[in-house]
Parts: sequence; structure tokens; C-alpha cells
Amino acid sequence: MKKAGAGVAAGAALGLTACGKSETAAPASAPAAAIHTGLPSIQWRMTSSFPKSIDTLYGSAELLASRLREITDGRFDIRVFPAGELVPGLQALDAVQQGTVEMCHSCSYYYVGKDKTFAFGTAVPFGLNARQMDAWIIGGGGQELLDEFYGNYNVYSFLGGNTGVQMGGWYRKQINTLDDINGLKIRIAGIGGEILARMGAIPQQIAGSDIYPSLEKGTIDAAEWVAPYDDEKLGFHKVAPNYYAPGWWEPGPVVHFFVNKAEWDKLPKEYQAAFRAASREAHIQMTAMYDHKNPQALARLLSQGVKLQNFSNEIMKKAYDVSRELYEEEAGKNPAWAKIHAEFEKYRKSQNAWFSVAEGSYDRFMQSVR
Repeated sequence: MKKAGAGVAAGAALGLTACGKSETAAPASAPAAAIHTGLPSIQWRMTSSFPKSIDTLYGSAELLASRLREITDGRFDIRVFPAGELVPGLQALDAVQQGTVEMCHSCSYYYVGKDKTFAFGTAVPFGLNARQMDAWIIGGGGQELLDEFYGNYNVYSFLGGNTGVQMGGWYRKQINTLDDINGLKIRIAGIGGEILARMGAIPQQIAGSDIYPSLEKGTIDAAEWVAPYDDEKLGFHKVAPNYYAPGWWEPGPVVHFFVNKAEWDKLPKEYQAAFRAASREAHIQMTAMYDHKNPQALARLLSQGVKLQNFSNEIMKKAYDVSRELYEEEAGKNPAWAKIHAEFEKYRKSQNAWFSVAEGSYDRFMQSVR
């Protein structure tokens, strides 16, 4: 490594040598020509499920593409398209499955309408937090379970970001008891919406651009989005000042890069290695940036009169109990769900037992002395 220099070190990270020669260091300013001689030029299209305005989410895809161009001297070039430019945001996975585009950046749980099992790739209510999801996917066998499932849809999956625990949303009125949930018209989708429906709420599926006017007019009573940094941009606090935590339906939502299987299998192994490294960097970057930006955004929101509150224990306990009922029902009729859920539950219990020891006790103390 000392003899190879920065350029060849980059090649070594891809499992390469500089044209098989280790005795002469490649110039640091122009390593790629030596490293990538003979490798093809490849151009892919990636459709995102997010608009450019949601810069932290969308930025993860841009970072992946940028890193791949750097590593391969531009030979592996991925062009990123925001939601709606090629295909609608919630049809990104379909486009990859069908080969319309080579890959997408999306959330697995957007596709629970096809099969609820898709939720495990992103988040299930009262599931794992961001670090625990990483542990399950990277070390706990989750990647293998997910890819076995995703194989039915002609895609491979790669970690592509995590927002951390999301917020519980914006409410025109305070939500203190189960009676306050009954009849509540709330913008929320997926399994979280189904749980709230069983508690008496009326879930609504509304595009992001329509949430503000719907709250303002009273067409809906509440809406969940992401967390302070993204929520602030949409101005929900101006028409629904009650901000609740936590978003128990999204405790550690993973965003994925989904790649068409045939296109991935055609890639040189050097490009596959570069992709894995770049996607992992993009994954880490998103979580870090949300952890950096959210406290600042929350402080700005609170200075504007936002009322920050926690869901009552009564509401949290009821939602948890309903989620357990729903999961058992699904396991009884969906073999794919049953297989992953059984392993996921064992892992969840183990992780929470561990986190309660060191992480939990430290966090509780530090939060008490802030």
C-alpha cells in the first residue's frame, strides 16, 4: 500500500492492482486510466421516489452516482431522475422490475399494496430503529431474507439511507386519548394507516403537495411526513401547530437502491464492488445528515410557536397491541410475511434487550441532564 500510492490504493479497494504491477506507483492525479483499462463504459438511469426539494433523501442517490463516477473515472455513469420525470415516484420499483430503468432509489414499504412483506425492508410499526435495522440487514441475516423475497420482483436491494425515527405528525387539535383518535382524518399510508384505522381513524392517502391545503381547509385533521427538517419546508406548522412524537409506524425507515437483476449480473465485478462501497457511503451519509439537520429545524419550529408533545401511553399501548394482532393475522395467510416476521421478531427482542442495557441507560441519563 505504501508503494502503491493513493491511486493504486483506490484500485485495491476494488480488488484490483494497477495493471498487475505493484513496483511502480501510479500518479495520484491520474489513477483511473491504469486501474480501469479494459473496463467498459456503462450508463444507467436511476429514478427516484423523491423530488429534488427533499434534498437529504434525494441527495443520497446523487451521492451514489457521484462516487461511482469518481471511482471509475466516469466509466460507470448513473443519471438520477427525480420522482415524476421518468415515472411516478410510487412506481419506481415497477420500472426497475420491468427493465424500464436499471435502478431506483425508493422505500420498500411504498409497495405494501403488492404484498405487506415489503414493509420489512423499510419499517414496520414498533419495529427496529435505524441502528438495529442496520444490524439486522448487515449482520443478522436480514439481507438474505429480503433478497429472497425481492427476487420474486426481479430486483436486488442495497442500503441507501435511513431517516432515523420519524415524527408522529402534525395535528390541528391535541390528541390525548383514544377517543381523540376515533374519526380522525389523517394523511398516512401503509401498515401504520391500517393500524390507525383499526383504532377508529380514517387514513387518507394524499400527495405531499396536497397536504398543506388539505390541512388548511380542514379536509384532513392531521398529517405525518418525515421529521423537522423536511416538515419545516412544507409549512405544516402554520395550519396544524400540534407536533407529536414518536412516529411509531416508522421507527427506523430504510431507503433502498433497487437494481434490476439482469443489469446487475452483467456488471463487471469491479463495478459491483464499487457500487456496494458507494451505496454504503450514501446510506451512512443520509442518517448522519438527518441527525445533524433535525435538531436545528426543530429549534426553529419551536421558536414559531409549535407545540411539541408526546403521544400518551394509552395511545401508544393500544397501537402496539393492534399491531401485534395485525402481524399475527398476516402471518396466518401470507407465507412470505410469516417467514421474515418470525426471524424479525426474534431479532427485535434481542436488540431491545441489549439496547436497554448500555445505550438506553446512557441515553436516559444524558437526556435528563440536558
